[in-house]
Amino acid sequence: MKLQMIEAGEIVTTHGVKGEVKVLPWLDTPEDLCGFSRCRVGGKEYAIASCRVQKTCNLLKLSGVDTMEAAQALRGKKVELYRADIGGEVVFAAELIGMDVFSDGKCLGKISEVLDYPGNKVYVVKGTFEYMIPAVSAFILHTDLEKNEMQVRLIEGMRSDAD
Repeated sequence: MKLQMIEAGEIVTTHGVKGEVKVLPWLDTPEDLCGFSRCRVGGKEYAIASCRVQKTCNLLKLSGVDTMEAAQALRGKKVELYRADIGGEVVFAAELIGMDVFSDGKCLGKISEVLDYPGNKVYVVKGTFEYMIPAVSAFILHTDLEKNEMQVRLIEGMRSDAD
């Protein structure tokens, strides 16, 4: 299901005295957060005045947050991006949870979890049986966010309770 907002990270601390915040990003790389001009924090929209990468985090300057005290008030809050600002070809794990999964016209169940392994992500599908499906093009044939459906190709061993 296509979400209106995507959680992109969490504000973990302040940086300096001019209102910058340090964000632990939940995107694939910290650089991914730098391409946006607005975000929402604590239910309030902010223009992103600047964003830069510092090691595995982002230093974010939000318009209107100009003091260390104002930045401190945002600590622990989630940074959300507007789905409309993100390219349509990008699919987020949060959008996959609850998605119906089909193989050869048969519904296998719903995605209950997305596991993030070094090689690739793995979708956990729960229905009558549980399946673990690697998120690679050999097995993920089609994903339709509008219909909330995914078509997959199964091979032996994907069913986790199979002998």
